[in-house]
Amino acid sequence: SQEISVLKLLDRAVAASLSVPDCRICPAVRDDVSLFLTGSTEDYVDNVARYQSSPVILENAKLLKECVDGKMTDGDKQNALSVLDKIYASDLC
Repeated sequence: SQEISVLKLLDRAVAASLSVPDCRICPAVRDDVSLFLTGSTEDYVDNVARYQSSPVILENAKLLKECVDGKMTDGDKQNALSVLDKIYASDLC
C-alpha cells in the first residue's frame, strides 16, 4: 500500500543517516520532513519552491504530498515523526 511505501522511504532515509558516523540531520531536511508530514500541501510546495523552481518538481511535490495526506492518518504521521524523534535522540547519533 501507499502508506507502507512512504514508511519504507522514511526507513531508507533514516538508515542512510545512520550509516554516517555522525547522523545529525541537516535542520532544513528535518524541517522539510516535519512539514511534509504535518503541514498543508501549499506550505510544503512553497517550501520546496525555495530550493527548486522546476514546474515538474513542484507538481510532483504537490502530488506526493496529496497522496500521503490521503493515505496516512494523522496518527500514522505522528508515529512516523515519533520514530524520527527517537532516532534523532539516539545514543547512536
